[in-house]
Amino acid sequence: MGNLPTPTSRAQRTRGAILAAAEGLFAERGFDATRLEDVAERVGIRRASIVYYFRDKTELYDAVLESVLGDLLARTEAALTVPGPLGPRVEAAVSAWVDCIGTRPTLARLLLREVAAAGPAREPALLRHTRPFFEMIGRVIASRRDDPLLADASIDPMLLASTIAGGSVFYLAAI
Repeated sequence: MGNLPTPTSRAQRTRGAILAAAEGLFAERGFDATRLEDVAERVGIRRASIVYYFRDKTELYDAVLESVLGDLLARTEAALTVPGPLGPRVEAAVSAWVDCIGTRPTLARLLLREVAAAGPAREPALLRHTRPFFEMIGRVIASRRDDPLLADASIDPMLLASTIAGGSVFYLAAI
């Protein structure tokens, strides 16, 4: 699913296949409806083999989110941390999101499913995995106080991140 590094050992290939299968299934069905048996079947291994790599479904889900959101964070950070005015960098960040989703279409569905599943009974895993993204946005804002867009207003990192995400994720997931 996307641009994962080419694994070299058999163990790395198996782990990568498990992550790719789980990413697809979590995007299609959501966390609650996906079973480890489903992932094992898609990979062509036994369920016990998955537990060798991932303690349980939650650990596997966290690994999927870490992979997907790590890719997204790297692309977005590259767009936002170049020199220049904030406006064009935000546009570049939206383009980076669109490009990332284009190469990894499961990303938008995973994000939407995670947001939809959030509630008082379950802390969204997304919160744990997006913290580095919001911290990076905060650093970008703090480092550019001389930017005209920031001179007269205080921009909340959550608001800026939501603008970038809203400009791409929900539109692309609907396609």
